[in-house]
Amino acid sequence: MKFTATTLFLFGGLAWAFAQSSGNISGVLKQHNGDVLREATVELVEINKHTLTDQDGKFSFEHLADGDYHIKIQVIGSAEKIIEVKVGQNESAVVNYQLEKENISAIQEITLSSVTNKFSKKESPYVSKLPLKNIETPQVYISVPKELIQEQIAVNLGSISKNIPGAGIPMLANQGRVTFLSRGFTTEPMVRNGISGFAYTTIDPANLEKIEAIKGPSATLFGSNLSTYGGLFNRVTKKPFNGFGGEVSYTAGSWNYNRFTVDVNTPVNKDKTVLFRLNGAATFQKSFQDLGFSNAVSVAPSISYQINDRLSLLFDIEYGHEKATSVVRFNPFLGSNKVQSIADMGFPYNRLFGSNGIPYETEMMNIFAQMNYKISDSWTSQTLVSRAKSTIDGYITAINGASDTTARLQVMKGNTNFIATNIQQNFIGDFQILGHRNRLIVGLDYYNNANSFDRVTVNGAPFDFTGTAPYSVNQDAIDNLAASGTPRIEKNGDNSYAVFVSDVFNITDRFLAMVSLRADRYQNMGVTNIAQNITTGEYWQTNFSPKFGLVYEVIKDKVSVFGNYMNGFTNKGGSDISGNTFKPEQANQKEFGVKGDLFGHKLVGTISYYDIDVKNMVRQDPVNPLYSVQDGGQRSKGFEVEFTANPLRGFNIIAGYAYNDSKMTKADPKIDGLRPALSGPSNLYNLWMSYQMMDGQLKGLGIGFGGNKGNHSFQTNTTTAKVIIPAYTTLDATLFYDHKNFRAGIKVNNLTNEKTWSVRLTPQNPTQVLGSIAYKF
Repeated sequence: MKFTATTLFLFGGLAWAFAQSSGNISGVLKQHNGDVLREATVELVEINKHTLTDQDGKFSFEHLADGDYHIKIQVIGSAEKIIEVKVGQNESAVVNYQLEKENISAIQEITLSSVTNKFSKKESPYVSKLPLKNIETPQVYISVPKELIQEQIAVNLGSISKNIPGAGIPMLANQGRVTFLSRGFTTEPMVRNGISGFAYTTIDPANLEKIEAIKGPSATLFGSNLSTYGGLFNRVTKKPFNGFGGEVSYTAGSWNYNRFTVDVNTPVNKDKTVLFRLNGAATFQKSFQDLGFSNAVSVAPSISYQINDRLSLLFDIEYGHEKATSVVRFNPFLGSNKVQSIADMGFPYNRLFGSNGIPYETEMMNIFAQMNYKISDSWTSQTLVSRAKSTIDGYITAINGASDTTARLQVMKGNTNFIATNIQQNFIGDFQILGHRNRLIVGLDYYNNANSFDRVTVNGAPFDFTGTAPYSVNQDAIDNLAASGTPRIEKNGDNSYAVFVSDVFNITDRFLAMVSLRADRYQNMGVTNIAQNITTGEYWQTNFSPKFGLVYEVIKDKVSVFGNYMNGFTNKGGSDISGNTFKPEQANQKEFGVKGDLFGHKLVGTISYYDIDVKNMVRQDPVNPLYSVQDGGQRSKGFEVEFTANPLRGFNIIAGYAYNDSKMTKADPKIDGLRPALSGPSNLYNLWMSYQMMDGQLKGLGIGFGGNKGNHSFQTNTTTAKVIIPAYTTLDATLFYDHKNFRAGIKVNNLTNEKTWSVRLTPQNPTQVLGSIAYKF
């Protein structure tokens, strides 16, 4: 309750500051044939303040400071248009515009050169797979735009996730794969532009327009392969635009960190119907520890083609290659009835206990294609195809405790391949029934996984990790052990065939209802032992996943209350001792909250409460330990607050708080009633504030400051053993200068040199200094 009161007080204080600007801009956008242009994204440039045109093509910006503005209307397939407009105090300016050529590629934007809420970039066609405003969407989601990424000099997904309430310290796997928290469940960034885009490797953020954290079980629209019970993370990539421009940048910092990025966009033909954009990055760094390195290169080209007034294509590729050493992954020795903290074990923070001579290499390739065809004024066909491949070669390590002071290095050597194919056909409608608006999507979804493994796992000799004695391991020694080991040579795969439908029905212009359903037919092709040519574990399973939502706009386009019932599921094979076949595991969420978009988008935020109930979990049979039963359960409930604000000209804030109460409700006696070890801290806070000079000789100079805080969590949490990860508070600061032709900045991460650990007991970076400079053209 104290936090709630504080939050309301802060909202009220910000509201007083927002009320100082009172000018308005409004207008109507029309297509080349005179029809209104509905659901076009309306964005305010420097701060990415944006909205959507309504069903009448109208848009508006309210509570603007008086002054001269430039509205830039930029729609793929049409010529760029710059419109000057003057706003006076307590005056309204009207700007209407009709496109010179129709466009249906859904990459539309209106940009307004002004100062406002640059961290708010909410509107998304991906969250509901329908053109809904945030205020109309009965689901919580958070967006981290590229403007915030640039200001914070966030050079990896872990740095970006600091701005997402509840994401916690990222869990980094040894091949660069990153996992976040969402509502008490581990969640990976498996989605890209609303469809499969997984990478079991490092994902470079060079081509990111923004990250969307979509909260809650979302299997109804995204399937169980891409979402968890906590939600999903969608990577929205940069798209080509109809002009020439871009930037090159260089970032250097602690531990020999070097990073070069490039972003170039250009029209290919005179009519600007074919557009090309290229993003790329090369990053070379050493670890802060005694050993360890990473060398990575990524390339991401994209091309769009407006074939005619009805048909458009978008095609892009992500390619990445990395050679690196495994990060520390420590699994402590678990003594009986022992409660211990990683901070007190004597495990060194700055030692790798590996070798630069046993690295791994990864390669990832994501191919994405989208075709939009305008069937009629009310219906659009959208075809999506995604192919993702990740390959891992070399050596992956972990450190396993053998006693309170000793451990053994475990090394996995070999090759692993992951391939996923996702094909989706959507029909999207926007039409009236008896005077009531319907926005409907009907989709067919096919998803395939095909994975192969050829690797062997070996263990080195025990060593004392508490002392200062040298420790070394070399490639020859590992190869000799691997030669006598038993390799894992196998393949597995699965198919999902699904159809989904979702309809948003306007009961009134303020009261909306969403009804959605997914029918999913799942085929697990089992595990095939290549050497023996034996396949086991095959099964089929059918599941129905519903989703319901209600939204009432208390103040039209400004304040709404919402509630939802959402479902997630996980397919489960096998049977119990009586031969009863297991059913899919189910997670059902009940949630309600309030959303605000006030003072001309200067205050945008959400307050919500959720309750996720997981049932049909498979656990060990308490009577017959050699078998399993399907009666387990888990409960995860909590409270979340997030907002972005622009209380004063040039001053921007993004803040969040996430409380999560998660526990096993029916499980093995050792964990029953306890918080799951991988649920992370129960309380997480995030804050970032920045101020930038908007006038005078120092125009463009800015400063930013913020931090993250979490209470203690667990790597192991049972009735017989606990490994505690201590609470933490980290602080970051930046000084930057943003000019129309260049951008420069310096960033200090972890100012107080706090020692922090992920749930895999991977030490995080101590104080790090980064300097960056970019040339814009």
